[in-house]
Amino acid sequence: MAINFTPHEVKLNLKNKTKLKAFLKESFAREGQGLKSLQYVFCSDEYLLEINQQFLQHDTLTDIVTFELGTDPKVTEGEIYISVDRVKENAFKFQVSEEQELHRVIFHGALHLCGYKDKGKVHAATMRNKENEYLSLYFGDK
Repeated sequence: MAINFTPHEVKLNLKNKTKLKAFLKESFAREGQGLKSLQYVFCSDEYLLEINQQFLQHDTLTDIVTFELGTDPKVTEGEIYISVDRVKENAFKFQVSEEQELHRVIFHGALHLCGYKDKGKVHAATMRNKENEYLSLYFGDK
């Protein structure tokens, strides 16, 4: 069960990678989802826009794109692309630290791979509650 964090042409200060990997593994188990492999790619707005256009036919900036690559719905083999530019801008917009916003998006991608959706008010509210739950579990009452 491998989890990797790869910056693609961006600088990234991701602290406590070993702790984060262990927490993500526990999170998948908590959600009842197997985990075979998970690749996080941290990139620029431009790079993620190309991915969004090419694979999803969306011509918009986004903070995250998630792909399930496996064939077994009970075991995740995924790739998650995160725009560091969007994370920084959203941290400023929502008045949270870049570290907290980065982790929110990291957990958001994992939750998608566990079957959570975020389209529509009810799904979006459920996703936000789960993100907050995992942020609280990971950071404590910071």
